[in-house]
Amino acid sequence: MVEHETALATNRKGWNHVAKYFHGSTALPEYGPLTPTEDTLGLLDDPSDACVLELGCGSGHSLRYLAGRGARELWGLDLSSTQIAFAEETLRPFASRVRLIESPMEVNPGIPQNHFDLVFSIYGLGWTTDLPATMSLVNAYLRPGGSFIVSGEHPAYGCLEWNGAEYTVARPYFKEGPTEHASWKGVPIVIQHHTLATFVGEMVRAGLQLEALVETPLNPAAVKHEHEDPARWYSVARAQTMPTTLIIKARKR
Repeated sequence: MVEHETALATNRKGWNHVAKYFHGSTALPEYGPLTPTEDTLGLLDDPSDACVLELGCGSGHSLRYLAGRGARELWGLDLSSTQIAFAEETLRPFASRVRLIESPMEVNPGIPQNHFDLVFSIYGLGWTTDLPATMSLVNAYLRPGGSFIVSGEHPAYGCLEWNGAEYTVARPYFKEGPTEHASWKGVPIVIQHHTLATFVGEMVRAGLQLEALVETPLNPAAVKHEHEDPARWYSVARAQTMPTTLIIKARKR
């Protein structure tokens, strides 16, 4: 079992190294690779004049999308100093509305409670080392009636592997917790795995009310030439076998 602090330290160092490879990718209006966009799904409440907080804000492109739609306050949290620096540059035209914080999402680094109309995470929440604590904080940050939207890799999708002829289930779906990877784009990383039931259960226990659960079909408009390779992690063949992304919308009572 990987210790909590070890996982955070490994992932902070890892993301500082790999952030450049993900600059501007997997951000609203996209919810994930090969998935339908917000234009199709329509999950967001009206963001005009909204206070929004992103957990795992990356290079800031989702916040920039919401800024363009009139969000009044743009808060972003990320473990990586490199990502925060990228986000500062991305959001420079909206600097008066922006507050970016370098911190793990498992603790509150000074974010106001009962304040946000929207808390969201686009392929970020899956990195938390303490899902119950993070969900509890999401509920605390939201104002009553505020919404929470999270997207991430579908927990069954990562269990598949291409063996050269077909996809096989290579990892047990029900084995939850951290997995160490010695080299992810050249650096060690710790990836967390939770079942769908665990994600939903922790949201409910935190006090959030589920409104939508989307297991995304393949979006043909997102397909590029490289996705035709069945061995690629995000490939057309794999996406036709299993949804790539899970999206959940919930609301604070």
